[in-house]
Amino acid sequence: MPLELPRTPRLVFDVRMRPVAGSAFQPTGFPNLGPAEFTRPGGQPSLLVESVQSMANHLEGVGIDAASGEPIELLRPLPWLAVRDDAGRLLTSSRREAHRLASAYVRDATIDGQTGGDWLRDRLGLKEKAPLDMPAIYRAVLELDPMCLLHGVFFANLDRTPKVRRAISATIEAHNVAPAVSSGVKLDPLQATGTKEGYGYVPLPPRQDFVADEIALTVVIDLEQIRGYGLAFEQTRLLERLAAWELAALLDGPLRLRSRCDLEVESVTARGADGFALPPVEALAEEVASAIDAVTFETPGERTAVWGAKG
Repeated sequence: MPLELPRTPRLVFDVRMRPVAGSAFQPTGFPNLGPAEFTRPGGQPSLLVESVQSMANHLEGVGIDAASGEPIELLRPLPWLAVRDDAGRLLTSSRREAHRLASAYVRDATIDGQTGGDWLRDRLGLKEKAPLDMPAIYRAVLELDPMCLLHGVFFANLDRTPKVRRAISATIEAHNVAPAVSSGVKLDPLQATGTKEGYGYVPLPPRQDFVADEIALTVVIDLEQIRGYGLAFEQTRLLERLAAWELAALLDGPLRLRSRCDLEVESVTARGADGFALPPVEALAEEVASAIDAVTFETPGERTAVWGAKG
């Protein structure tokens, strides 16, 4: 039977996780901050393991072939924008760029004989001194890269600034945490004294990992936002199934976020959706393939932007 999603405003999934090896894990860190520690209401020491921004990258990454950088076979029929050089080598794309279609590499490239910025303005129907026609912009983004309607895009440098916020978001937190401090030394069997060139025994600086009572991944799929784009039924159905498939594919694969942060799933529950359970990734892949077949795109597959072309 075809997948039927509940008629709730959103789907919220609570995923309990644990380290694959041992008890300690390496959290995300920031150059000007270090580990992102915080205190939950009630005084429980907690920690950000993976940010919303990074989790968006991980979710998008399940649809990208790691070797080629291009979409996996399942998603290949969907429109996407490849940024290539004069030799045809893939540099980046609307699936890999932090700003997706709004990337500077797209804006400053050449597409169909136009600068990328002008090409995007035309495609989005942006006009001076006219209100943004958001339903038309949603339809245009769908034709350029439907994944941008899931992961958001902000066209901040096109004079006008249409914005699509994320329709699927996720974060990983650890609760009731404690530091796990360790260090080490670089061994050198030929020379004992350490030198600035790297010879000898060199003590390593202390590193701080953490242990936690709970590691929790929370994922929110905003069905109300997806259904509010005003798209045709089959187009909306496609976006819903893509979102569910991305989550299932993420949970089905390895979750090695960093060298010392390799996590595995203990349990998955859907919050506020009576009796709903996330289907297996194989079943959702079939749902996505069927949904793609039901939608006709103006230009399926790759569109090419040439970056760094010689004028």
